[in-house]
Amino acid sequence: MRYRLIACDLDETLLSTDRTVCQRNRQAIAAAQRQGVLFVCATGRGFNSVYGTQKEIGQYGLAGRYTISFNGGAITENAGDRVLHFDGLDFEQAAQLYRRGLDFDVCVHVYTMHDVYVRNMTPLEKGYLAGRMSVTEINDDAINFLKDVPVAKVLYMNPSYDYLHTVEQSLADLTGGMDVSYSSNRYLEFNRKGVNKGAGLLRLAALLGIDPAATIAIGDNINDLPMLKAAGLGVAVANAVTDIKPLCGYVTQATNDQGAVGEVIERFILNQR
Repeated sequence: MRYRLIACDLDETLLSTDRTVCQRNRQAIAAAQRQGVLFVCATGRGFNSVYGTQKEIGQYGLAGRYTISFNGGAITENAGDRVLHFDGLDFEQAAQLYRRGLDFDVCVHVYTMHDVYVRNMTPLEKGYLAGRMSVTEINDDAINFLKDVPVAKVLYMNPSYDYLHTVEQSLADLTGGMDVSYSSNRYLEFNRKGVNKGAGLLRLAALLGIDPAATIAIGDNINDLPMLKAAGLGVAVANAVTDIKPLCGYVTQATNDQGAVGEVIERFILNQR
């Protein structure tokens, strides 16, 4: 199979623990692009938080280069952040998630197209976000100030997945009409129903006339799973959560700190063993 597109998660996948793209990954991505393979960042974060990574891999501001963001809620062309697709939560869904989140021991994030608002920021979360994206801390009991602003998604942060699973169960009456996922071993994420990285990958492939069978997806966590299933080849990095590894066609030997993405490109694009 000649692969034409690679969709790759960022945090804990492409990015090392120091939040940079290691040399092995940069060199492999450049080599793949020279062969005409399209490399696409696919993240749960907003597209305007990806500029640093785009610069590291030589994609910043370029036409014909694309980003899947908000877990598939947006597809943009890097040149001018031209929006090709956006699908966010209804305001009332977002408002209810925000209000309900105040009843739990969670840090609540509300993502709009260009901004992230955070209630109950913790030192742990502030440290994790540093170097990844900027946010605005709020203390409001409601998000009425966003009533006329498109909301991409809402998420809750707590470092215990067990606790987040309990929270998800408590919200079953609200989230039946949403896509719910987990990421970064700390986040419970809420998107509009049908919005996920897999749908984003398939939409972008269709826009570009690429057969889904000619795509590779690389990820590490539950929010990557729809993308890993939708791609012609789904790849879990060595440090991925255990649950997704049996569902992938390949699991790397390298972790995100050892150039796992480079390993995938070397093996399946450059044919290096």
